[in-house]
Amino acid sequence: MLERQVRHVARKDVDVPDEDVVAIAKADSSVSRGRFARIVLFLRQVISELKKVVTPTRKELVNFTLVVLAFVVIMMALVFGLDTLFGFVVQYVFGNGVNPT
Repeated sequence: MLERQVRHVARKDVDVPDEDVVAIAKADSSVSRGRFARIVLFLRQVISELKKVVTPTRKELVNFTLVVLAFVVIMMALVFGLDTLFGFVVQYVFGNGVNPT
């Protein structure tokens, strides 16, 4: 039952392109256009997609920023730990580089 609800919700979240974008794309595929017309079409599609963008609220932006910073700090600690560990292993296996003779 839950799986069915998840699928139903997932179907609703699918981004459906605007009718004008679909119509322009179909018209473009059937008619060969010049370079300038293709650039204009591209810019119209870019503007159409940018109108769909939802800017995050201040609270969401702060939350996303904190999540990213926490992830970066965790990854830095992981890389530092592995680097230190491998450094000790290399020192143990190969010595400190001084010839014992």
